[in-house]
Amino acid sequence: MQKKKHWIYGLIAAAVVIGLGYVAFYFLFLDFLVDYWWFDSLGYGGYFFLRLSYRYLVFAGVTLFFFLLFFLNFWIASRFLGSGLPSSEKKDKNRKLQYREVARLFRSGSMKVYAPLSLVLSIFIALPLFEKWERLLFFLFGPDAGISDPAFGNDVSFYLFSYPMHILIEQRLVIAVAIVVAASVILYRVERRMLAKTDRFLPKGAKLHLNILALALTALVSWGLFLEKYDLLYYAEHMPLFFGPGFTQMHVTLPLIWASVILWIAAALGILYYLNFRKRLVPVIALVLVFAGVYALGTTSFLPQMVQQYLVLPNEMSREKPYIENSVQATLSAYNLSDVEIRNFQVDQIPWGDTTRAIRQNIQNTPVWDRNLLEDVYDQLQNIRPYYNFTGVDVDRYEIGGQYQQVNLAGREINLERLPGTGDNWINRHLQYTHGYGAVMTPAAQSGEELMQWFIKGISPASEYDFRISNPRIYFGLEDLDYVIAPNDAKEMDYPDGDSFAGNDYSGKGGVAADSLFRKFLFSIYFEDRNILFTTKTNNDSKILFRRNIRDAINHLTPYFRLDRDPYLVATKDGLFWMQDAYTRSRWYPNAAPYDGRKNYIRNSVKIVVDAYNGTVDYYMADPDDPVIRAYNRIYPGLLQPMDEMPGPLKSHVRYPKDIFEIQTEIYARYHQRDPKTFYQEEDLWESAHQRQEEIREIGSQSMRAYYLTLDLIEKEKSEFLLISPMSPKNRPNLRSLVIAGCDPTHYGKFYVYSFPKGKQVYGPSQINALIDQDTVIAEQLTLWDQAGSEVKRGRMIILPLGNAVFYIQPVYLSAAGDLKIPQLQRLIVTQGDVVTMAPSLEKAFDQIQKRILEKQAPPEIGTPAGSPEKDAARPQVPSAKKNDSPTAGKEND
Repeated sequence: MQKKKHWIYGLIAAAVVIGLGYVAFYFLFLDFLVDYWWFDSLGYGGYFFLRLSYRYLVFAGVTLFFFLLFFLNFWIASRFLGSGLPSSEKKDKNRKLQYREVARLFRSGSMKVYAPLSLVLSIFIALPLFEKWERLLFFLFGPDAGISDPAFGNDVSFYLFSYPMHILIEQRLVIAVAIVVAASVILYRVERRMLAKTDRFLPKGAKLHLNILALALTALVSWGLFLEKYDLLYYAEHMPLFFGPGFTQMHVTLPLIWASVILWIAAALGILYYLNFRKRLVPVIALVLVFAGVYALGTTSFLPQMVQQYLVLPNEMSREKPYIENSVQATLSAYNLSDVEIRNFQVDQIPWGDTTRAIRQNIQNTPVWDRNLLEDVYDQLQNIRPYYNFTGVDVDRYEIGGQYQQVNLAGREINLERLPGTGDNWINRHLQYTHGYGAVMTPAAQSGEELMQWFIKGISPASEYDFRISNPRIYFGLEDLDYVIAPNDAKEMDYPDGDSFAGNDYSGKGGVAADSLFRKFLFSIYFEDRNILFTTKTNNDSKILFRRNIRDAINHLTPYFRLDRDPYLVATKDGLFWMQDAYTRSRWYPNAAPYDGRKNYIRNSVKIVVDAYNGTVDYYMADPDDPVIRAYNRIYPGLLQPMDEMPGPLKSHVRYPKDIFEIQTEIYARYHQRDPKTFYQEEDLWESAHQRQEEIREIGSQSMRAYYLTLDLIEKEKSEFLLISPMSPKNRPNLRSLVIAGCDPTHYGKFYVYSFPKGKQVYGPSQINALIDQDTVIAEQLTLWDQAGSEVKRGRMIILPLGNAVFYIQPVYLSAAGDLKIPQLQRLIVTQGDVVTMAPSLEKAFDQIQKRILEKQAPPEIGTPAGSPEKDAARPQVPSAKKNDSPTAGKEND
């Protein structure tokens, strides 16, 4: 019976140990091991351990520092306990022994009491620093920026890297030293009351120790008060006028901060003097009261508000002028807008005879398809099978047929949520339907009433333009895909081939080996899927591919980079690659206005390339002038490669991203007014041009989104890929300027502003839409199509600057009224000035525009009254609805 109990207890103990071991393994070891395998499979094993070690080295180093601070002070304080016997107890042997025993306990208890107490306190103090461990790395590795702030003359790097850490360190040191002071006072009171039991004074060493601690606390508080002056550079109460300190802050608040520092030191030293010598109490109280009064004036709003209201506001422009100028310069610098090139755009009628060829060349690259509608077309005509999906349409440029061509491009990814019925099973999801296949590409410029022109199409990508992709498989993309095991004995589905499919065995670099029972067991626990362990379809070459969404993978690798919302696909002869832009940001740039209420510095400093087949992730430093990315390069050596090392076929597809461009244009719309008086009066305030009401309802914003165009705008007769944002005067519908960012290597990241004359009317998109709506011929045709059972949709407007004129292009799409709606480009509306025309192609529309303008410029013929048939014949006739105008006309039969 006794043995049975032992067995039962042993089994229970073993079960508890196994359970605890499993929990510890699952929550601690498993994630660590799988993460390491995944990082190592991408070539970042060393980076994984470096990043992990940084975190715990910072924690260990900071904890050790505070542990020593606490422990050494407690140990010093304990040394003075029982330093001398009370005179009344020297003759009493028993009391003498008791006293020595108590003193011994205090002195020898350091390891048993002070060590664990110091450890607990040091962890408590170090935790905020541990949570901000990357801030400490910036403090240690941050380079100089080479730019000085206008208020105090410090290098900007001090604010980006050092100032935040100074604040945090000062706060934690004040708390730590205050705890030490309080604990030391308590220990010395124990010495005085419990041991001495006499009126003897503390030993000189104890007094010296307390004085040193008090001086340290005084110095730390002085440091904190001194740091408050830098906080003025982030003063936001002047917004929306300007950001940063103004006259009141620099002439009232700043002197009060300096006075507070000096008075605090004087008051603290006075208190110490009184505590040591018991003299000069009245002057000490006076110092304390003066300090309290000055500090209260500096931290309350009474005095600054009085000065602002009665001294600054009546003369605001003259008082705040230098501070407005500082804010404008700092903001432009923070958003990399200091070197914008301004060009005047003289709007005139085009001398058609001289520029017709240039117009023809430029309109060959004009995008006439909205991306969301084009995705529907791709989905209907090129998806081929229900389990494929196009995850967005990208805009890029390629050399095709020897010409620089703007295109639309989309990758055909696998979408397992579309697997039909019984096809949605474990083998299909994880072994066979493992990847997407190929891409489609169309020219940006298309014509209405014609078949869609394709540069690349088909499930096995084919091109009439000798455009070849040697490896079109997409294992890593934008879909939220589950893990797959490849290669495997079930054979992967490459692409459909008649009633069957062409098979494939994965041979890429990506994935973590799953070639042993131990690894399959671990992965079955990690993914909570027992089929990984029990499947017999794996082999010695099998790998498990996971984190296949490229954004998830990048965020797991480098969570400190902010990713652009629009990664795009690049097709080369070697395969398909994803290009992802990433940003470095900060909220600590001095005197610069924030763009989101918090962050006030941003740079597109990183270009990330992800191989769609292998899953490899490569980081390239796109802006070596950015001090933040240089700090990261120091912290993680080897992570970032120079842009020169990016392969040429990929480098030619680098483009300036929209997210940062839209932030910069929003900032520039106000801060282009560099003259303080103009800025103060908001004489030339801009905003993004407004869209039509239909687009506002669809997109949720009245601002016109930036778009890519291929034009010879920067250099004549040299077509370049550009990012353009039309700007209007604030609360006005007309155009004020075009803000342009270069995307090609020659002018990459360079900003140009084409400014229209202030005294000349240049129509904005909303005004052009009004002209189109008022055109009776166009309205009649659109109504006719709509009554014929087709759904008519006008696309987003493209503003096209050519020569000395501005053209407005708006596509018109038709889709059938039935369930299967394939949008078709039917017409193109082109406007120049107040001349509106609609034609099946841009070439025909521009011919009609040219004819109409020349007729308007020509003097009227003698004897030909206005409105005569001869005059009306010059007006372009819009074709009426006919057979090939139907919604399905020109639909490609795939």
